[in-house]
Amino acid sequence: MAQPSISELLKTASLDLSPYEELYKYFHAHPELSRQEKQTSEKLAAHLAALQVFEIHSHIGGYGLAGVFRNGPGETVLLRADMDALPVEEMTGLPYSSTVTMRDADGNEKPVMHACGHDMHITCLLAAAETLVKMRATWSGTVIVVFQPDEERGGGAQAMVDDGLYSRIPVPDYAFGQHVMKMRAGSVGSRSGAIMAACDSMKITVFGRGGHGSQPHQTVDPVLLAAHIVVRLQSIVSREVDPSDLAVLTVGSLQAGQAENIISDRAEIGVDFRSVKLEVREQIIAGIKRIVEAECVASGSPRPPVFTPTRRFPPTVNDNDAAARVAATFATHIEDFDGDVPRTSIAEDFSTLATCRNIPSCFWLLGGTDQELWDKAQAESRTEEIPGNHSALFAPVIQPTMRVGVDALCLAVLTFLRK
Repeated sequence: MAQPSISELLKTASLDLSPYEELYKYFHAHPELSRQEKQTSEKLAAHLAALQVFEIHSHIGGYGLAGVFRNGPGETVLLRADMDALPVEEMTGLPYSSTVTMRDADGNEKPVMHACGHDMHITCLLAAAETLVKMRATWSGTVIVVFQPDEERGGGAQAMVDDGLYSRIPVPDYAFGQHVMKMRAGSVGSRSGAIMAACDSMKITVFGRGGHGSQPHQTVDPVLLAAHIVVRLQSIVSREVDPSDLAVLTVGSLQAGQAENIISDRAEIGVDFRSVKLEVREQIIAGIKRIVEAECVASGSPRPPVFTPTRRFPPTVNDNDAAARVAATFATHIEDFDGDVPRTSIAEDFSTLATCRNIPSCFWLLGGTDQELWDKAQAESRTEEIPGNHSALFAPVIQPTMRVGVDALCLAVLTFLRK
């Protein structure tokens, strides 16, 4: 008699996700900023403990949480979800919208929203954990679930590693993760090799000589200096980087002065840039410094500029063998699966959990856009108008997003641990 396929096994263990839909709404309505995920972590730990099989480790690298389920001999697979939210005021109009405010690291009160889908990630991982417990007779090995803080600032994965993650839990043979994206709900996309870009952010402070707005000839205007820099920076990607290489540079903030008639003595520019290749990253950094320093000289700035790195995400690069094996399983179960999805310039710190120990890993993208909305927008060539990650209007449809997200995590585990 033929052995049932992984897809058939999973269908027999499919959970009623109604309780998890309510849990998702709770997480969405109660977001917490990076490094402040206390209540989220505690609620996750309580739900994990209720499954009565996980060895739980909390407060790793802040509010990081890991659960270890040892289910006999075999390999070890790690599944990861991130849990932090963003300083965004929600405008979705959902009945479970966030009205939460929190103080950020600088003490400023900010509205908070799950504008990047991390609430979906953690709910899918909890449901996948329960599904795998229910299926325990069909697989053998160890499953680790990791709930990571501080992904949005790019420090959470490294903080967990630095705080001894792999001295508390077994070093996995494989690591997997997923991210809900502006894609058709029910779809999954993966690829071998680079799937998400590296990301760097920095603050650049340039200096002028302040004075009265009526006497600009007696000042060095940092606003004009900054304006020249902002325009000139746009030429790095368009005129210096090979068009076949992924690269993006964005000036996300420009702050200077407090009043209309006062010329400030400094300006601060916030820059974010993305790349996949290390040499392209170095090329962009060198271009930024060259342009900023030259514009400061051209403007007669009294002091050299200051470059302050604020975030760094590594590129997410899927192991070829792991990605191929996961893709083969996905293709048998997920109707809308793309095994060669285009790389995205969005960045993640998931790969830190793998590269620190040379662990083969695979990351995939999970569609969350209402199917009817997506199909209509695609037919009219208007998909760019659909709210995406980090938008105040970002709201993944709960189903089929959750069902496919839970299935994908379970399928990845069963690919390597099925008896």
